[in-house]
Amino acid sequence: MTLGHDAIRQLEALPNPLPVASVRAARSRGLDVAVCPPGSKSLTNRAVLLAALASGVSRLRRPLADADDAERMLAAVRELGAVVERSHDGVTIEGVGGRWRVPASGVTLNLNNAGTATRFLAAAALLAPGPVTIDGNARMRQRPIGELVWALEELGAKVEFVPVAGGLPGCPPVRVVAPNASTLHVEHALEIPTTQSSQFISALLMIGPWLPDGITIRLVGHATSASYIRMTLGLLAQVGAVVRHTEDMRVLRVSPPADGSPLRGFDYLVEPDASGATYFWGAAALCPGSRCLIRDLPTPSLQGDADFVQLLDAMGCGVTTSPEGVAVVGAERLQAIDADMSDMPDATMTLAAVAAFAPEASRLTGIRTLRVKETDRVEALRIELAKIGVHVESPVDGDADAMVITPPAGGVDCSANVPPVVFDTYDDHRMAMSLALIGLRRPNVLIRHPACVAKTYPTFWQEWERLFA
Repeated sequence: MTLGHDAIRQLEALPNPLPVASVRAARSRGLDVAVCPPGSKSLTNRAVLLAALASGVSRLRRPLADADDAERMLAAVRELGAVVERSHDGVTIEGVGGRWRVPASGVTLNLNNAGTATRFLAAAALLAPGPVTIDGNARMRQRPIGELVWALEELGAKVEFVPVAGGLPGCPPVRVVAPNASTLHVEHALEIPTTQSSQFISALLMIGPWLPDGITIRLVGHATSASYIRMTLGLLAQVGAVVRHTEDMRVLRVSPPADGSPLRGFDYLVEPDASGATYFWGAAALCPGSRCLIRDLPTPSLQGDADFVQLLDAMGCGVTTSPEGVAVVGAERLQAIDADMSDMPDATMTLAAVAAFAPEASRLTGIRTLRVKETDRVEALRIELAKIGVHVESPVDGDADAMVITPPAGGVDCSANVPPVVFDTYDDHRMAMSLALIGLRRPNVLIRHPACVAKTYPTFWQEWERLFA
């Protein structure tokens, strides 16, 4: 399965590095744009896994189907036995009824750098009759998965880290051999300390509907990126699983449908991607008096990143919600911010780009998970923003979960003849899209390897050009 041919051609044809159109504040006053990002990657991958394991046929409408991360997930569940059919407006999946169709010799899944798919499918390997090996690209072989492996072993699986050149200890590839289906009972709550990624928790919760006794998780440490755990529980409840949790979200339980029947296929409309929306909301924030509407984003949303508009509101922007969607109006003068990003870590780079044009330093906390994403995003921000005179400090007073973004005295130089700056993206889609924001205010900005946005937003540059060029 490959990206849509048109999207591939568009990305391959882009200059490298790509000049980013500059929308100077004086020219952008009164800009009024609207966009509907593709379906949420986080919700798409969760829905794909649940549909692939369900009994019968599920229809996913407006999913993120043409991006690399989603295609890796769809290809993997097909290899595990689900039947996947694409159409112009969605995906139809005939599930396996809670038991993957894996030969006794096993299968190997290459998930490239799709972290969500890697974690979710490692846990879902507990439902396979044969061994499942989870592997990825060079960066994935440096992204920790040991905490999830420990949990799978607690549930009775035999998990082996497969040695490879360039790999790091505790990272993929891993080979998962599930216990016998008749013995796969979770008698006690699984106690889990603070983890490096909320995806480990979500991965375990999503196999709950197919475990004979369900699964109960007790979080005995800090809940990393709790908004994503709430997203997982919300979607599970929507598709028919029994979901219970304590008010403080410390004890979580997921079990099969109450009537004892298997979880059946479902029809699901995927929300527009709120993470992708942050770049366009951020664009409005950087263009005084301008408005950007994200169409069709529901209120409330299952996505934590939908709350990004509250941070822009705190920086002086206007925020409006209507049946059309959620809009941001740029402030006449941005304000610095002190923000906790633990519930929306993927929006940190967007906020950092906006904060680079505030008059004073901003402090962002809850950022520790950024070190183990597609790249070390904290270090990448430090290196790239320094190219325009913005200082990024982390750790802050010994706190590795915080960073301070300090603009240069007098602000970023946005004069017409400012020297060109080429931003590196580290093959990280979110670095590319967030750094594009700099080009709205500062002329002569170029983005190296712009095609990396194929991971989650293949049409991003088309939208950017249409709205701002």
